[in-house]
Amino acid sequence: MPRRNSLKDDWKFDAELSNVREIPIDSIILPSKQPRRYFDPQKLQQLKESISTHGILEPLLVRPLGKVGQYELVAGERRYKAAKEASLTSVPVTVRELTDEEAVQLALVENLQREDLNPVEETEGILQLLSLRLKIDVADVPPILYRMRNEVVGNINQNVLISSEAQKIQAVFSELGSISWESFVTTRLTLLNLPSEILEALRSGRIAYTKAQAISRVKDEAQRKALLEEAITQNLSLAQIREQSKAARLPKEEPQSLKQRMQQMTHRFQKAKAWDDPKKQKRLEKLLMQMEAILIED
Repeated sequence: MPRRNSLKDDWKFDAELSNVREIPIDSIILPSKQPRRYFDPQKLQQLKESISTHGILEPLLVRPLGKVGQYELVAGERRYKAAKEASLTSVPVTVRELTDEEAVQLALVENLQREDLNPVEETEGILQLLSLRLKIDVADVPPILYRMRNEVVGNINQNVLISSEAQKIQAVFSELGSISWESFVTTRLTLLNLPSEILEALRSGRIAYTKAQAISRVKDEAQRKALLEEAITQNLSLAQIREQSKAARLPKEEPQSLKQRMQQMTHRFQKAKAWDDPKKQKRLEKLLMQMEAILIED
């Protein structure tokens, strides 16, 4: 009998015991809130070609809706989209009765365990899953994670954090198996503070996470957007981005006043060899006469 180690394993185990059926693809609708927003066009095209040749090898997971013959997709959106592109009229599915909360959790887990999920969607998906498990708003999850982190490093009283919350959070990350909760707090929560244009580029897969972090260090909005666009269109390396980012962050020198420039020029002329050159002496004498004339006007 197959082992079950996570929520995803539970529904796969049930799917193995149930009969897979074919249903019209038009009878399946997408849920209003999807954990995943971006699909790599190239990979979707490859899946479409595979489905056109071999069909769908792994059934979609759906749940019945109130209307007879209507189903909501729970897991397998990429296969669903590729099947649509391949003009399939029916698809293999496993039908399971699920509550709204169970359906969302399964969709999140199914997406989070896929390696090609981008960092933004992964972070947002994990926060959604944690909010469901803890039965709190998504916005209330990060403070709990930060408190857990502070507790571990000994920054606060050990009794501050409710242990049941910590246990539920640790259980979620154990199920996912892709990242620890400590690493999530350190490397992923900060990601959500990135400027909106960088977040969107990350979400759409146009730039790598490490490059996005380097670009975000540029505080000037216009410079940051210009560097982001150049990094994407020119496929700049991380080293190139860091170099440009560092240059953009350097303080700009204030333009010197005319008086300061005159003082510096006088100092340089005193050390220059122009005094020994007859031609340069004549030019300097002419300039000096012009300056004296300006002073007489005053």
